[in-house]
Amino acid sequence: MLLRIGSRGSRLALTQAELAADRLRGEGVEIALVPITTAGDKDRTKPFGEIGSRGVFVKEIEEALLAGRIDVAVHSAKDMTSSDTEGLIVGAYLEREDPRDALCGASALRPGMRVGTASVRRKAQLLALEPSLSIEPLRGNIDTRLRKRGERGLDAIVLAACGLDRLGLADEIGLRFGPDDLLPEAGQGALARQVRAGEGGLVAHADHAETHVRVEAERACVFAIGGGCLAPVAAHHDGAKLTALVAAEDGSWIERRSGDDPAELSRELAAFSPG
Repeated sequence: MLLRIGSRGSRLALTQAELAADRLRGEGVEIALVPITTAGDKDRTKPFGEIGSRGVFVKEIEEALLAGRIDVAVHSAKDMTSSDTEGLIVGAYLEREDPRDALCGASALRPGMRVGTASVRRKAQLLALEPSLSIEPLRGNIDTRLRKRGERGLDAIVLAACGLDRLGLADEIGLRFGPDDLLPEAGQGALARQVRAGEGGLVAHADHAETHVRVEAERACVFAIGGGCLAPVAAHHDGAKLTALVAAEDGSWIERRSGDDPAELSRELAAFSPG
């Protein structure tokens, strides 16, 4: 049996696809990786809002899955829309790795620092921690952003810790932010294996049940709030509780709630949502 696994073509994405493939390989199962270029990969300079809505790194991969050109799609769960695309389901999640955001280039935030990130979620929370920061837009894959930090003379950049860990670049991390300081994006640290509806059996044996429950709660909460890549909204389940927030992009206010019920949290926060 041959399983065609679709993924973005970056070094990190292919590394992650290999991790997913390793869990699926078995007796009589062969794996073929199929790199796919997404809208977010084609344009690495414009803000996400000018390219499209949340999902700019998954749309073309999902189209290939729906068209039957691949059998399984592997995504960073944080890149996915907060609701499932019609005809597709997440059949399995790999066990979540470090979900935290990482500061690269410095070991702490200091007043007046120039910090690079394209994430409005990170921007809002960073400015709430230190209003004097200058947040500068920065896009590209991990290697590109690390290089641009030096080229542009930025004091630091913020990246997902899990991506740096997976690429063997943990030494670049000066600080891993706790969720109380920077609440992670829904799904951050987890890899999703997406299949066509009715074909969950292809990947179900490799599902990490606890990660599945937590990430689905986070996605449901963000969906109900109405946020996404274009709004400062976040949700993270640490195993004990689900925490969600919505914020002003300039960090002037943040509303944060914790509890067990995604619907209840989202109802409390939806009134503040800018999306």
